[in-house]
Amino acid sequence: MTDSEFRKVAVEDLPDAPNPTRHKKEVDEAVGATEFGFNVYVADPGQQLPWGEHRHPNHEELLYVVEGEIRVETPDRDHDVRAGEAFFVPPDAKQRTVATGEGPARVIAVGAPKADDGAVIEERCPECGDETDRDYEERDGGDTYVLYCGDCGTEVRRMTAGPE
Repeated sequence: MTDSEFRKVAVEDLPDAPNPTRHKKEVDEAVGATEFGFNVYVADPGQQLPWGEHRHPNHEELLYVVEGEIRVETPDRDHDVRAGEAFFVPPDAKQRTVATGEGPARVIAVGAPKADDGAVIEERCPECGDETDRDYEERDGGDTYVLYCGDCGTEVRRMTAGPE
């Protein structure tokens, strides 16, 4: 191993990835990690982290709250997670995470295996009413994600990088 294979980044200096939170920093992409995902979110109360109700079929995820509070909604119940606490999401488990509390939540999300981090988003479409997966396409050189209903093709959400 050579010294050129090591990577160091200033997380706050990384560009924001398209998402519905104040900030999403894709640290794994910046350092070239290939085996695990590592993202840092800053979300204001009420903002979702990041896609809404979803699951990762072959990918486990760990959410660590550095500051603030989040609520992880699962089919069985809601889980309040505060600063200094971590929450594990097993593969193929449906969940939705929302920032709660009085101020912003700073959350680190780590997941593996990275190659299987694709999310299945299963939400009710406001147009056709079916609970379907979401398709998405990148626009503006990757600065915007447009999500569509997997059945009827209606645009259901548009996310930009760092929508402060």
